[in-house]
Amino acid sequence: MTIAQTPASKPWIAATTPDGKPDLQGIWTNATLTPFERPARFGNRAVLTDQEAAELESQAARSFDQQAADRPQSAGAPRAGAAVGSYNQAVWADAGKKVSARQTSLVVDPPDGRVPVRPEAERQRDAQAARATDSYEFMIVWDRCITRGVPGGFFPGGYNSGYQIIQTPGYVVIASEMIHEARIIPTNGRPHRPAHQRSITGDSVGRWEGDTLVVDTTNYNDKGSIATGSSQARIRGIPQSEALHVVERFRRVDAETISYTVTIDDPNVYTKPWTVSMPLSKDEDYRIYEYACHEANYAVGNILRGARLEDAEKR
Repeated sequence: MTIAQTPASKPWIAATTPDGKPDLQGIWTNATLTPFERPARFGNRAVLTDQEAAELESQAARSFDQQAADRPQSAGAPRAGAAVGSYNQAVWADAGKKVSARQTSLVVDPPDGRVPVRPEAERQRDAQAARATDSYEFMIVWDRCITRGVPGGFFPGGYNSGYQIIQTPGYVVIASEMIHEARIIPTNGRPHRPAHQRSITGDSVGRWEGDTLVVDTTNYNDKGSIATGSSQARIRGIPQSEALHVVERFRRVDAETISYTVTIDDPNVYTKPWTVSMPLSKDEDYRIYEYACHEANYAVGNILRGARLEDAEKR
């Protein structure tokens, strides 16, 4: 007697596009509870136990429920002179509810899960942050709604975690929800632009290595930061130099997951290359809406006006 194979028992077969390339298309999200760098208590341990992961996810769920319960009490307008608060964490933010592959950090190399930043790069970041209200020129590019950078735009941002991948013959397009950027990556053998043509996000050129899309990015200028989101903690605002070289790898491992890894090499900023690895999860129900950043760019002007008022009050 032959037993019919049920759909659930069929092995997953990777789909391909009409031109025969691995199909990465769809809407993917990267919200995660996994910290960017590894907490010191884990040392060189790369993976959480099942119990540790469950406890972390349970704590996050309890925190979310508490924020939702507290929301009616905090919904009123602030009193005059009081802090106006920030985003409503129970409604606006989406830091994730799961730990990425039970990782103790998104940084997987070096083995300690810590980014090998040169002290002079940290001093440069601190000096710029100290002058952030002196002029818009000292604000990081995300605060100015210009870009989150490459690969910074792929690091979890705490909300607006959607990415749409579109493929056509010879090109892959990655549209990010945050700052609504679209990276158009040629995969048709085009070389990098001439070295003098530089930009904050660099020049990305892709190629296929078997079932993996490899994206090589060079031609950066020194006007951006390697990471711009608060979830990147001490790496937020670390400057990039013209020597920055980034290699990303996208590999679809099952129907719901893309494995994303990126190696960052900038000898002017880091003592050695370092690597981030995380899954991108497919979400058919996710909807990407317009990301307006701060409406009409009011925030930068208001920050600077407030700082000038404080300066006047100190005189």
